[in-house]
Amino acid sequence: MNLADLLLMMVILALAWQFWRVRAMSEKAYGYLQDYCNKQGLQLISLSRRKTRIRPFHGKLDWYCEFDFEFSGNGEDTYQGSLIMRGMQVTDTQLPPYRV
Repeated sequence: MNLADLLLMMVILALAWQFWRVRAMSEKAYGYLQDYCNKQGLQLISLSRRKTRIRPFHGKLDWYCEFDFEFSGNGEDTYQGSLIMRGMQVTDTQLPPYRV
């Protein structure tokens, strides 16, 4: 094994670790939204990641993810909200006015 092989293996491991980190962020966002919707009396329908970037947060580089989600207030209509995560922290949740 030479230096190029070792470097290639380290790059592959770093990419795999980052993939799992973003995946964990998506799972945390889904769990957060389930709890949020249950507390508000809403039905969570779907969640999708819209944007993923690396940005500084609390003095270090970390993932910045924007999510779109669909929910219903009365079981008939659907509305689209947004959620922003920086690292593993939810920093903003926005919902449009909805019918109960």
